[in-house]
Amino acid sequence: MDYEAGSGKTDTFLTYCCAKKSNKIVSLFVNFARFAHQNPGNMKKLLFLLLIFTSHRISAQEFQEGTNVISAGLGLGGAFGSYSYSSQSPGLSLQYERGMWPIDGPGVISLGGYIGMKSYKYEYSAYNFSYKEKWNYTIIGIRSAYHYNGHNVEKLDIYGGAMLSYNILSYKFTSDAPANTFSVKGDYNNRIGFSLYLGGRYYLTDNLAGFLELGYGVSYANIGLALRLK
Repeated sequence: MDYEAGSGKTDTFLTYCCAKKSNKIVSLFVNFARFAHQNPGNMKKLLFLLLIFTSHRISAQEFQEGTNVISAGLGLGGAFGSYSYSSQSPGLSLQYERGMWPIDGPGVISLGGYIGMKSYKYEYSAYNFSYKEKWNYTIIGIRSAYHYNGHNVEKLDIYGGAMLSYNILSYKFTSDAPANTFSVKGDYNNRIGFSLYLGGRYYLTDNLAGFLELGYGVSYANIGLALRLK
């Protein structure tokens, strides 16, 4: 069957192809997020191996339509800990974005995904017995940012954007009190989250950059390394 440009059949065919591709991408992120949530100890190793594995395949280009960037970050602070806690872990994150739409400004709007982990802990004692509570978050998000290309600073990529996320929360409580020795855990209070951020990448080499993001949501400050794939 032939499809003519601009025909209704062509539009239907393209819509079908895009939907199939989108479903595969969503399925990939969901499966990866499930693995990260069930295997938190392997998250650090996975982030490190992904950076090392892709580093020899990179070529340098300005961020533009078609550019792909993968990055791993360490987040400080955040807006999740509304309950009492005695300590919190840095947020670990893996991000991917692609330059999608060039616009006047000049600049490019990107679209990508985010997977991260963060935990809070509260430990206390009473009558010589200890009590421990722990909240673990797995964050799955879709990010979009505007990359401004109108400056004259070489090796610098400036951007700002927003992220819509689904925050999966698991909780664990343990106590060694003899009359009340038990352990409780489970998933609860999962919710939609929203984050805003401003950031910049400075390329240390043609393909490797350090980045810093400041914002509100998952973390107040996020610092890490980024690799430009194209």
